[in-house]
Amino acid sequence: MTPQELKNSILQLAIQGKLVEQRPEESTAEELYRQIQQEKQALIKAGKIKKEKPLPEITEDEIPFEIPESWKWIRWGDIINIVSARRVHQSDWQSSGIPFYRAREIAKLAEYDVVDNELFISEELYEEYSKSGVPQAGDLMVTAVGTLGKAYIVKANDRFYYKDASVICIENYGHLSSEFLKYLIQSEMMMQQIRSNSSGTTVATLTMVRMVEYLFPLPPLAEQKRIVAKIEELLPYIDRYEKAWNRLEDFNKRFPTDMQKSILQLAIQGKLTEQRPEEGTGEELYQQIQKEKQALIKAGKIKNEKPLSEISEDEIPFDIPESWKWVRVAEITTLNPKNELDDNLDVAFIPMPCVSDGYRNTHTFEIRKWKDIKKGFTHFADYDIGVAKITPCFQNRKSVIFQNLINGYGAGTTELSIIRVINNSVSREYLLWFFKTDYFISNGVKSFTGTAGQQRIHKDYLSNCLIPLPPLAEQKRIVAKLEELLPLCDRLK
Repeated sequence: MTPQELKNSILQLAIQGKLVEQRPEESTAEELYRQIQQEKQALIKAGKIKKEKPLPEITEDEIPFEIPESWKWIRWGDIINIVSARRVHQSDWQSSGIPFYRAREIAKLAEYDVVDNELFISEELYEEYSKSGVPQAGDLMVTAVGTLGKAYIVKANDRFYYKDASVICIENYGHLSSEFLKYLIQSEMMMQQIRSNSSGTTVATLTMVRMVEYLFPLPPLAEQKRIVAKIEELLPYIDRYEKAWNRLEDFNKRFPTDMQKSILQLAIQGKLTEQRPEEGTGEELYQQIQKEKQALIKAGKIKNEKPLSEISEDEIPFDIPESWKWVRVAEITTLNPKNELDDNLDVAFIPMPCVSDGYRNTHTFEIRKWKDIKKGFTHFADYDIGVAKITPCFQNRKSVIFQNLINGYGAGTTELSIIRVINNSVSREYLLWFFKTDYFISNGVKSFTGTAGQQRIHKDYLSNCLIPLPPLAEQKRIVAKLEELLPLCDRLK
């Protein structure tokens, strides 16, 4: 049950007479009703309120639920006077003076009991309108346009005027609890009546004509006050429940992503799968990759790069299995390779929006001639890995293994770093999942350079980044486990 559903349930019990007990000594709603009728007639006779046409009789079919015998079903117009303001023209608005409230201001007052007002009318205009009536202490101001049914109880020291048709005023002559009226308006029974009978061409509206006909379960005045006291006793518990609910909702929203982060972290720490001695070691794989790199350099297929610094103990962020090895990304891959292609060859063109974010490995592409994109863009080929290097794409994990490119090649945004595996010596999928880990992302953010909104990872971050290197067979088993578990996290979203 949501906090709003809980509050609705309490208000529903309140207006059904099930929240507090009935007490015979408190008289009946019938007696209260007759007393109000007498006073209304006196006010009509004195010319203080207008005489209105009789309201329709309440039929059995209209009554939505049973109420205690001491209560009475009535219509709003039977017991209160609903009024609208005199027209205030836009030319009368000022930047200071008496506050002038529209529905938006009343809604804020109803919610927060304070408002930053921006419209005012002159003292003289307010005094003129006071002759025909302005809101008095205990009256209810109800929003009649946009967000319908928000109610604010006028305080003794309030001085304001309000917009006609945007807000209506329910005058309370003292025989009804203003707080009870406000809670009644908040009840689902009342909101259903308001919603079902609202009208308007562009926005829903609440009119006085409809308001006077809405049904009202009337308790004796003393019981109204006890109902209010019980509701206000329960509201702090609802607030506490709402805070706990919101924390749980926030946890539920974060849980799938947090679980994905945790699973990836376990994967690169060697805790997701077991180690098997027969699969060799990370050291052996590293030495094999170095031999293959040297052969490619000797053959002129890749450039000889300057040696990277030794990995110190202070750099190592966490423990890994003994059979693994800490290496730098550039030691086991080649970065940002160049394509040499025929100018008229059709290839894939991939701007950043074509790369999926999050824990996905998908992309789309456009088709271009190589001559049109070979300059000023990043080069790549099938099975290369692209990693975004600019904020917020980097933090959003825009990284992908390029596959099924037109003629096997492509170019794209310069905000991608490209990683190429040497002769299938490392699992591309293992590398991709590493580039999506919180470890890789958070350290990359720490390296950011550039101005706000245009920050990028440091030019040397990727090449120098430490990566745990398991044996190739274990990399593949880690990938298989990740591809089994990560989709389960997606189902929790």
